[in-house]
Amino acid sequence: MDAGMTLLTAGALLGLVLWAGSAPAQEIIPGAEDLFSDEVDEEQLRDDWENGVLGPLGGDVTTEESDRVEQAGGAVLRGLDKLTGDVGDLEVAVGETAEVGRLQVTLGECRYPVTDPNGNAYAYLVIREPGAQQPSFAGWMIADSPALNALEHPRYDIWVMRCRT
Repeated sequence: MDAGMTLLTAGALLGLVLWAGSAPAQEIIPGAEDLFSDEVDEEQLRDDWENGVLGPLGGDVTTEESDRVEQAGGAVLRGLDKLTGDVGDLEVAVGETAEVGRLQVTLGECRYPVTDPNGNAYAYLVIREPGAQQPSFAGWMIADSPALNALEHPRYDIWVMRCRT
């Protein structure tokens, strides 16, 4: 590489550093700090959940019809065997246990938005392997966001499709 090329490369690098250093400061939006505070009114959240109101965490909770949920008598789940590629749907009633391959899936509860019964579903599932002390999964699965709280299993995938009303 000749001296002219080295000088050009050093100049380009210096220009990049000067440009990066002159980036505008981040603007702070008034009131935004409240959205990310660690203060959570757990009693209010519990009351809202028990009354079937879904609302933003840390925000004003409304009781609009679009935010209300109802409980269903069952759910439609989809299971996938990753080794064979078999996919199947199964209907499970609340309190019932069904099998997906070697896994036992128990539905604790299924909730859905009042305004859209065929829309999103929130299901509480307990998934066990026979003979295991701890469940492979215990928690809420959300139909619109299956990856948010997913079953981590080497062979099977299970997710919620909808509530059965």
